[in-house]
Amino acid sequence: MSTATLPAPEPHAPEPLRARLAAHVGELLRLAAPVIISRAGLMVMMAVDTAIVGRFSAQELAYYGLAHLPGNIMVGTGVGLLMGTVMITAHAFGAGSEADCGRAWRRSIPYALLLGALFALVSLLGDPLFQAGGQTAEMAAGGAHVLAVLGLGAPGMMLYITTGFFLEGIKRPLPGMVAMVIGNIVNAVLAWALVWGHAGLEPLGAVGSAWATSIVRWSMGLGLVAYVWWMHDHDRWQVRRPVADWWSGAARQRHLGYAAGLSIGVESGAFAALGLFAGMISPLALGAYTVGLNLTALPFMAAVGLASATAVRVGVAYGRGDRGDMALAGWTGLGVTSAILAGVGILYRSLPDALGAIYSNDPQLLEAVVPLIAFAAWILIADGGQTVMANALRGRHDAWIPTALHFFSYAVVMIPVSAFLVFGLDHGAHGLFEGILIASLVSVTILSLRFAHLSRR
Repeated sequence: MSTATLPAPEPHAPEPLRARLAAHVGELLRLAAPVIISRAGLMVMMAVDTAIVGRFSAQELAYYGLAHLPGNIMVGTGVGLLMGTVMITAHAFGAGSEADCGRAWRRSIPYALLLGALFALVSLLGDPLFQAGGQTAEMAAGGAHVLAVLGLGAPGMMLYITTGFFLEGIKRPLPGMVAMVIGNIVNAVLAWALVWGHAGLEPLGAVGSAWATSIVRWSMGLGLVAYVWWMHDHDRWQVRRPVADWWSGAARQRHLGYAAGLSIGVESGAFAALGLFAGMISPLALGAYTVGLNLTALPFMAAVGLASATAVRVGVAYGRGDRGDMALAGWTGLGVTSAILAGVGILYRSLPDALGAIYSNDPQLLEAVVPLIAFAAWILIADGGQTVMANALRGRHDAWIPTALHFFSYAVVMIPVSAFLVFGLDHGAHGLFEGILIASLVSVTILSLRFAHLSRR
């Protein structure tokens, strides 16, 4: 057909654009809601533990924060490495191949347990790792004890993640959300009893919170596996069939997770390096950094959910070959995320004292952490924006360039800039958050430029 025979464009272009934008916003929020609840549950669990341990002792909070530096790297890396489960499952579901959905889950179970076992072994190396990172012998020993107990729950956590991904891939996110809600309630009760020594138990401090977390992680993982095993239509998905090729047959499934795992691992590792800097300043600075970062990470989970939904919307448009709609999906994700996090930022700027008091009643700790909470308001928009744009690029099948840009922003920029601000300019823990802001601004800028460039191709 020649271009002369094509119908003339609609005379009222703004109206279709408004309609498309409204459709993108509505679908974005619908897709993001269950993911936000599930992912936010992970951070809520940490927030509750942080508050319980922080009100018990500032020193124990420092141990807790130190242990979670490598702990968060391992969980984040595991989430990325297991993302192939949801990708393969969703693709098979869309193609109507229900047997392949179940096969993807069955192949992922041994892989998840293997990752969890490796993380548990690494968790036994906390003392030498922390001392190599510049921590005192006392800090390293205290953090290592907490990390070793956290490591015991790593296989259970990996089971929960990969099974949750499978259920999300077949459009059943509710069981994962329910497991997370119940897990948070049980964790709060266990941590309250074990940290403080209630119900006739001996007070264990930060180690008590680690035991609570590990118990709950295994409970959530096994509970979700049991749900899949006994769900009413398990034959439809063939989830009970044995798997003989879980390694060789899942090469593509694993490959899809490598870029995401490396990207999340690099970013988590960079934040862990900043935590080591905080520990080198003082235990009080590490406690303040732990609280401030936790409050930054809570709304960040909303960005993670919106980023996942943005990747889906961009991917759908990319599959159709609709360049305009692909660009609109990406920029809509960035705009909605920025608006939501701006609202949270206003709250942080307005009520830093009240938010800090949730985590501790130690006057010295509060004096250190309140300015960090207020400053975190500036970080939220840039940090949330960069994860949305990274996922928008992945939705366009641009996997490795975002990983390289993440490495540049957080390893090449954030770590040395933060070190200079802390140790060169003596900005203390505040310098760590200044470094995070600078790196996040760099990241969202270069990722947005990359997306704009690809959107024009």
